[in-house]
Amino acid sequence: MPRRRKPARSRKRPVKGRRPQTRRALSVKLDSRAKRRFQERLLRWYAEHGRDLPWRKTHDPYHILVSEVMLQQTQVDRVIPKYHEFLDKYPSFRELASAQPDEVRQAWYPLGYNVRPYRLHSIAKETVARYGGALPSDPDDLLSFKGIGRYTAGAIRSFAFNEDAPILDTNVIRVLYRVFLGSGDPKARTSRLWQISEALIPRGKGYDFNQALMDFGAMQCIARDPYCLLCPMKDLCKSYPFDEPVRRKT
Repeated sequence: MPRRRKPARSRKRPVKGRRPQTRRALSVKLDSRAKRRFQERLLRWYAEHGRDLPWRKTHDPYHILVSEVMLQQTQVDRVIPKYHEFLDKYPSFRELASAQPDEVRQAWYPLGYNVRPYRLHSIAKETVARYGGALPSDPDDLLSFKGIGRYTAGAIRSFAFNEDAPILDTNVIRVLYRVFLGSGDPKARTSRLWQISEALIPRGKGYDFNQALMDFGAMQCIARDPYCLLCPMKDLCKSYPFDEPVRRKT
């Protein structure tokens, strides 16, 4: 892993209608022993099994943003070649902002879900206009961009600015729900899962921990037929052994 750098600080700009995502506001109590075991085991698993991905070799906020937008609803193996190609064509916010939106969409092909290149282009233009081409690290500033939601803001803060910011994508939801909740509708417990995600982060290790969570969900605790027998969390997991409900044939 590359050497982590200290996060840059930006001036806070409150966003109307949004509450700041502070650690105090999202605090939740977890069993300290289970929490420590989960942290240690996950980081140990990641050190052995973590994926070698190109966006993990940079802290450039622009590169991180491009990767996160590309990865929305798209498999990693499809993103990797397009990630390199796109950055070669548009190496910074300024180059992307100066391009025509339809040109950006064409450069995006064949990833699909074509609202994404337009959103990314809009973010680039706003970054140049409001922040001189440097993406801010403040959560409220990030959430003020159309196209940057809570997960993407957390990913940028964590992976670009090395902050202990929580994330919650599909893979992370699955891992945290199975291990720490195990019952109820995951969609109805999103607030609780955000709290758990933040409470679990070992201080100063948000980058590796969040990357580990995503890899664990993508490779070990997968949606169908997870590798429960080989799972380092099985004695902690409230869903172990995982038994997917059988769907009735109609």
